[in-house]
Amino acid sequence: MFEYLNGIVTSVTPQTIVIDVNGVGYLVYVANPYHFERSDQVPQKIYVHQNVTDSSQTLYGFATAADKQLFEQLLNVSGIGAKSALAIMAGNDNQGLITAIQTEDVQFLTKFPGIGKKTARQIILDLQDKLQTQTVSQPTMARPISATDNAQLADALSALQALGFKEKEVAKVGQQLQTTDENLTTDQYLSQGLKLLTK
Repeated sequence: MFEYLNGIVTSVTPQTIVIDVNGVGYLVYVANPYHFERSDQVPQKIYVHQNVTDSSQTLYGFATAADKQLFEQLLNVSGIGAKSALAIMAGNDNQGLITAIQTEDVQFLTKFPGIGKKTARQIILDLQDKLQTQTVSQPTMARPISATDNAQLADALSALQALGFKEKEVAKVGQQLQTTDENLTTDQYLSQGLKLLTK
């Protein structure tokens, strides 16, 4: 089993990254692929969880070991699959998530795609006594954008849909984000979109 991969991220999509390790490209599913997007071709360490079934092998990647541990704890909750766990972690707010679980904040948890009240209560029941304070992972550098280039917003909206948010919700958020005067990176658009969708 892999603990981490150390290499250059060569491709980023709304759901995945490809990391080149000594000439071998590994397809890795991540909560927010644009955290790992860099223009300087500097090697990055991606902590990975490997899921092996009879028909496939899938890698899930994380910026820190703490992120990986939290993902694995979420996977151990009945009713939580990898897609739901990634959607929960896409907010990049580990401490907010942990606080919500420890304070039994069902409303906070049900804002994530695929998480109903029953599943939220199960998360609280299973993890309330197991979670400790963790440091929120920091995003890596993302590419700059120009005032006329809105491909970053389109990428961010695609990533939100890939996480399971409804198309109408994402479109509404897209309209709100278009009114901002700032030149934002894809990562920043995605972070703002997640805040709007889960507030």
